[in-house]
This record gives sequence, C-alpha cells and structure tokens, in this order.
Amino acid sequence: MKIVLSGPPGCGKGTQAELLIAKTGITHYSTGDVFRDLVKRQTPVGQKVKEYLGAGRLVPDATVLEVAREFLEIPRPNGILFDGFPRTIPQAEGLDQILRRLNTQVDRAIFIDLADDIVVRRLTSRRTCQNCRAIYNLEFKPPRRVGVCDLCGGALYQRDDDREATIRDRLSVYVRETSGLKDYYQRQGKLVVLDGAIGKERLHTEIMAIAAGLA
Repeated sequence: MKIVLSGPPGCGKGTQAELLIAKTGITHYSTGDVFRDLVKRQTPVGQKVKEYLGAGRLVPDATVLEVAREFLEIPRPNGILFDGFPRTIPQAEGLDQILRRLNTQVDRAIFIDLADDIVVRRLTSRRTCQNCRAIYNLEFKPPRRVGVCDLCGGALYQRDDDREATIRDRLSVYVRETSGLKDYYQRQGKLVVLDGAIGKERLHTEIMAIAAGLA
C-alpha cells in the first residue's frame, strides 16, 4: 500500500505516522529525513540538496522528485507512508508518474484537518527543556513541576517557532503550498479527510481501518 499523510503543524500527523509504522511495518518516507540521509551519504542528488539548503533556498520540485525516484527504486514490501509529501501539485503529479513506471500508485491520501485556532493553542502550549530537549505540552503533557523538566530538572522554555505569530506564518505556508492537493486526490477518488480534533486514539483507529482495507 502507498499512503499519503498530510496535515497542518500541530494536527498530530507525526504521532499518527509513528503509530501506523509501529503497527504495520510500513516504510516511512519523510522528505526531510531522506534529504539528511542523502546529504550524509554524499550521493549526487544529496550534493544538490546540500547546495540548496546551504544557500537557504527551497529545494525545487524537480530535485524533490529526483530524491523520491531514487528512494522508490528500492522495493518496499510493506508499502510506503509518504509523510508530508507531496506538498505541491507538481510533486503529486511527478510522484504519480514515478509510481506508474513502477506499476503501482498512491492508494489513499489522508488529510488531517484542524482549525487554525486549535493548532495555535496546541503549539503555543509546547515547552522544551534547555538541557535534554525533552518536549512537554501544558495541555496534554505538563511537567510535574511548573517550568521544570521531569527528566533532568532543566528549565523549560518556549521556542521562537512555538510563538503565535510564527505558527500562523507556518499555517499560511502550509495552506499556500498544499492548496489544490485535496482536489487533486479527490478527483482520483483517493482522498480521506479526518478531523484532527477527535483525539489521538480515535484518529489512530480510523487510520488503521483505512490501512487494513488496503492490505
């Protein structure tokens, strides 16, 4: 099975990806992780990626797809979870072309929706330990002592990218980048939209049911 999983920051996508991988053994495809691996191994496409990232530029769609093509040439018997990829219509079209050449396709595109105000509330509640980098959430996973890490006793702080203005900027980028992707997969009959506000357990149950139907 080939599943695309997408959603705005703070929707719980990362948690759901981890749970699905643990239960099914599906291969995780995260563009950022694959980029770092290719750069570390100094592959030709990794060198391209390094140049763009080093210059503070976005990696163009053509290179993103070149990375995906290289990854997909290796058989993945348990399927692939595309986590946050594709992000644009050209990437989605390019991915479909790569998969067609491999005689396969995206089976489902799961989008986790969450209202902007809920995203902001969730992410502004995050706190990070200055020492061990452990992450807490004042709503869902508060520390036992206010402002103090349970693990090492370090001071907790709010990162700049967990402040409201930054979060709303990230949401704007997400909407701009992924605008049209839902329609793209809807036209193919592959779109599933889930409500990110229903909670981690219910989300996991619904995603597992989708995966079971594809197995």
